[in-house]
Amino acid sequence: MSNSRSLALHWKILIGLILGVIVGLGINTMWDASTWNSMGVDDPSSWVEGVDTETTNQEPSFVAHAALFIRNLNSFVGDLFMRGLRFIAVPIVVFSLIVGASSLNDLSKLSRIGGKTVMIYVFTTSVAISVGLLFANVVKPGTFVSEEARDGFVAQFKDQADSKVAAAQAPDVWDTVLNIVPKNPFEAIAAGNMLQVVFASLLVGIALTMIKREKAVVVIRFFDAMTDVIIKVVEIVLMIAPYAVFALIVEQIAELGLDILGSLAVYSIVVVAGLATMMFVIYPIGFKVLGKVPMGRFYRAISPAQLLAFSSASSSATLPVTMECCEQRLGIKEEVSSFVLPIGATINMDGTALYQGVAAVFIAQLYQMDLTIAEQLTIVLTATLASIGTAGVPGVGMIMLVIVLQSVNIPLEGIAVILGVDRILDMCRTSCNVTGDCMVCALVASSEDAIGDPSESRSTAQAGTGSWEGQPFDEDPPEDGRIDL
Repeated sequence: MSNSRSLALHWKILIGLILGVIVGLGINTMWDASTWNSMGVDDPSSWVEGVDTETTNQEPSFVAHAALFIRNLNSFVGDLFMRGLRFIAVPIVVFSLIVGASSLNDLSKLSRIGGKTVMIYVFTTSVAISVGLLFANVVKPGTFVSEEARDGFVAQFKDQADSKVAAAQAPDVWDTVLNIVPKNPFEAIAAGNMLQVVFASLLVGIALTMIKREKAVVVIRFFDAMTDVIIKVVEIVLMIAPYAVFALIVEQIAELGLDILGSLAVYSIVVVAGLATMMFVIYPIGFKVLGKVPMGRFYRAISPAQLLAFSSASSSATLPVTMECCEQRLGIKEEVSSFVLPIGATINMDGTALYQGVAAVFIAQLYQMDLTIAEQLTIVLTATLASIGTAGVPGVGMIMLVIVLQSVNIPLEGIAVILGVDRILDMCRTSCNVTGDCMVCALVASSEDAIGDPSESRSTAQAGTGSWEGQPFDEDPPEDGRIDL
């Protein structure tokens, strides 16, 4: 085997992300109407949809054809990668959780892990909202937007805002708990309802501990083997990760309204500053008090998941990589990670909750509303409940925001003001969400003495079952050539 050292995959992903930002900004600033007209395209949006010569005065030029090809190629690579991640997400949860639960042979331990997980998730979500409220009350970003600008944003994004309001539904505690239990487990799997998938898988795993071992072992071995299969699929999908991240970022940055971002710069900075505080101040404090994992090791281990979360804006789609980072790079036992992380991808939205706090106060300030302490406590409670009842998919934060605003009677039309920058902030808060998932997983594993050296993880223990030489996910891959996720 060659001893040549190739660039680690997480560095390739970071390079792809940086290049994507640069190219996206270039397209955003240079690709105006005059550029399209010079290439023989009067209406680029309609031409891209396939209405070329019927809606233009002349045949599109070669440059225009090339530009369309590049755009479609970028979109294809990004969509292909996202489909691959979503294809993996449910199977890896089903297989690994059944194996993890059936291997415990101790229902009291399972309930203890579950109790710690939910308690810490709810606590960190509440802290995140409080941090957001604190930043928004101190900086007062709503005072930096004029009434004219506010009314302009409302008019520009009214239709989008109306659709978000129509899609929102106030959380009901009883319904939220009831919806954890699927009416049809296969329907839950097909729909990707992660919380219901976790419940069904956990129930099967528990049932396997209650039947005769000679019967259970056949099923357990099957699911254990399928877990290894899915891990290999993860490795295959990650081979295009750097290119997919580039494609996803180019598309988002190219379509970002820089003029809108400039108008809402203070608001955006407050949100990002709050997220950074959670990721690099609050979480390290939690590790200092409860954890046993060095912070440097933690952030190096989860960096691929953070980058993919930022690119995809979906904690559910990032879940397979999050699980691999925690198990293979941090050394967390599968019995903990397979339970804590899927739940976190559904109910733990620290970044999104923080954003709710900032956005609610910001919109209230736009309309010269002074929120009382009681109203801000209502925001904390409502946002926490809303985060439990919503899925970790792109754009869900805006639906949650509708619920929060309704709880304190803030004008819903104010949502239109922040829609222009929501996508880029969605990417930032998703990265925070995934970091929180990993942090809670590490804390629970530390309390259960279920975290060790990554070299003791599944990939090393089962060395020799395959090779992806040249695509290491760590800077020091194991000698057997497997990717150390």
